[in-house]
Amino acid sequence: MIVTDFYELRYTSRDGLRLYARDYPGHGGEAKLPVICIHGLTRNSADFEDVAPWIAAQGRRVIAVDVRGRGFSDYDPDPAHYVPPVYADDVAKLAHDLGIERAVFIGTSMGGLITMTVALKHSKLIAAAVLNDVGPAISVRGLTRIAGYAGRGEAFTSWEEAAQYTANINSYAFPNNSMDEWMRWTRRAFVQKENGELAMRYDPNIALPVRTGKLKPTSFIARYAFKRLANKRPTMLVRGLLSDLIEAPQVAMMRKLAPTLEVVDVPEVGHAPMLNEPEVQAALAAFLAKVD
Repeated sequence: MIVTDFYELRYTSRDGLRLYARDYPGHGGEAKLPVICIHGLTRNSADFEDVAPWIAAQGRRVIAVDVRGRGFSDYDPDPAHYVPPVYADDVAKLAHDLGIERAVFIGTSMGGLITMTVALKHSKLIAAAVLNDVGPAISVRGLTRIAGYAGRGEAFTSWEEAAQYTANINSYAFPNNSMDEWMRWTRRAFVQKENGELAMRYDPNIALPVRTGKLKPTSFIARYAFKRLANKRPTMLVRGLLSDLIEAPQVAMMRKLAPTLEVVDVPEVGHAPMLNEPEVQAALAAFLAKVD
């Protein structure tokens, strides 16, 4: 049985922001290492609302965070803090507050970059890692697409209008999604204000590194962080075969840097898989079974 209930966590970052996370208790059997899930650039903890209870049903506590500037977490008054080193410290602070010494990390897109940064700054915290459609090198094609929509201050007057927008910017990656599924995505990503307007659940300033070109396709530090992560612990790459962010050259680089890297290809899906696909869940179940 998959239990969908979660507890809401509130904690304070080292620089005083009030941050949020969902806490899904593990059910049944011996206690196993918990799982920390980190979402993508413009997303939030609700993106894991399908996979988190599925993992929790296997006996693992799952913590899905709202990175600062997203969801129920505070917006940062200083946009310069919207960078992986700060995000990594926030996640480490949450783990410390909860008494978590080691965990399995699942990072989608930006969440994977944060995971690699945790491997640099708080290496002992990561027991194993799943990088969801991201790595130390990313395609310029995908970066350009993301820069074209992220942080534009999108606002709509109806849920149907917002769902159509969600479909328009994501249908290339999920060609088989129905409008009902796009509405689910929209309910996760938008909030209705007091005046009835629907707005994205993030601070537009989070996108500045992408829109200003500060986020580079690759760097020495990114490659070093990935090697430090993947050469010291079990690591798996989940890649959508339609992805424009992690393409064949990026996968080849990752395999070269980390020969033991496990790779799972997801057909008919782009950036980034939702992790509830049958291919992913089969691979993820086997991967987690090796990490106690």
